[in-house]
Amino acid sequence: VMAAESAVGDRLAEYRATRWELERSILPLATSVDGRRFRFQSSLYGLEFEPGGYVVLEEGGRQRLGQVLTVGLFQGDSGGLSIGGDLTMHIRAAMGDGAVLDGDFRPFHDAMVRPAESAEVQAWLDSVRSRRANLEIGELLHAPGVPAALDAGGFDRHTFLCGQSGSGKTYSLGLLLERLLLETDLRMVILDPNSDYVRLGETREGADPELAARYAKVAGGVSVRRGEGAEGGQPIRLRFPDLSPAARAALLRLDPIADREEYAALSAILDARQEGQALVTDLSELFDSDLPGARGLGLRAANLGVLDWSIWARGRTGSLVDDLGRDDIRCLVVDTGSLDTREEQRVVAEAVLSNLWERRARRQPILIVIDEAHNICPAQPNDPVTALAAEHAVRIAAEGRKYGLYLLISTQRPQKVQENVIAQCDNLLLMRMNSTADLEFVRAVFSFVPPGLLDRAPTFRLGQALVAGKIGSHAGHVRFGSRIAEEGGADVASSWANPH
Repeated sequence: VMAAESAVGDRLAEYRATRWELERSILPLATSVDGRRFRFQSSLYGLEFEPGGYVVLEEGGRQRLGQVLTVGLFQGDSGGLSIGGDLTMHIRAAMGDGAVLDGDFRPFHDAMVRPAESAEVQAWLDSVRSRRANLEIGELLHAPGVPAALDAGGFDRHTFLCGQSGSGKTYSLGLLLERLLLETDLRMVILDPNSDYVRLGETREGADPELAARYAKVAGGVSVRRGEGAEGGQPIRLRFPDLSPAARAALLRLDPIADREEYAALSAILDARQEGQALVTDLSELFDSDLPGARGLGLRAANLGVLDWSIWARGRTGSLVDDLGRDDIRCLVVDTGSLDTREEQRVVAEAVLSNLWERRARRQPILIVIDEAHNICPAQPNDPVTALAAEHAVRIAAEGRKYGLYLLISTQRPQKVQENVIAQCDNLLLMRMNSTADLEFVRAVFSFVPPGLLDRAPTFRLGQALVAGKIGSHAGHVRFGSRIAEEGGADVASSWANPH
């Protein structure tokens, strides 16, 4: 029995040694039938290929630069692989797919595959670089030392940025906005629900001196509007006429059928404005107006608590809406996070979006940044004012580009944002995302992004992202770099977790 067991053990050891030799001898080879996509094989021992990585394909004295899109495990007999021997047995190997980035795009067979050097990737990027402004945001994740630069012209398409809490989304968005300020003339309006970008006009200590000096010259064009009493910037103020007719009715919770008398009174007041007659500029003036039904509307506003809001101008100058049309303001940061109530935040967001749409005929290029977009244009609005804001976001997404209105939508939860907004986005910036449901949603909407690159999102570390669309030369993984401006918001201190 012992002799039999020993013989079996010897045969098993021989089998393992032979399989080990076979698996190590698998050649890194690639084949393409169309010259643009390739399939490759490689040994699992010392595997150097990963999704998003760059490779050089060498065949017939020619070299092509490619990008690995998927890598998977192959298990089967050796007949399906090119190996260094004549034996056939059950073995394991790596197999995957990739895209040819540079070359003659002719079919090839059994090209040798090796990881690309950073200099080779840089040379290709230099050859395809856009003549428009390039926004250096960090470096390529799979080509150390090679700057990751976005094509500024690509922001004439709508952009979607998403990442779960702790992925570095806020920091990365701030860096992107800085580079747009620094390298382009594009105007920006930022709806800032967490006070994260209120210091966008301030250079941070330790920033690169040359960049900081350049940035200081454009930082003066940053204007910040904040809630009454918040430090820095000017107060957020609105006049009642600044709101669209639909927003005024929604604000007062007026239904054209159930509240037909009050709704008609509000319509009469609006008509009076159009005819150049007496104009109610503030809700509190309704109590003193001679217009029929005005007092009833004032009582309704008082009962709803609307009169107590800090956003009303009450005769003071400097409406937020006026700032939207000022040419001397390059970047307007609307700090809705500093307002006292969610209702005020919603009204301000709706006022900004509706007035930008009303001014569309000016055809002045403006990037509209909606951070935490699931609160402003949610998939299922739960109040009339938010529903109006979502409608404006959908309209801008669908028709805004021809008027120079470009969206940059940011959120932690893609599925909670109005899908008709996301579906119009041609650019994707995806940071760490662990939710399988959210990833599947992103995959369905951005079907042009290679699935293998999307699959890496759960493994991203802080500041790492997938970039795809018109803003890049190719879909790839990047690592965001250092910011120039100060961050506005701050996390809650974690000292509560320290041991006693």
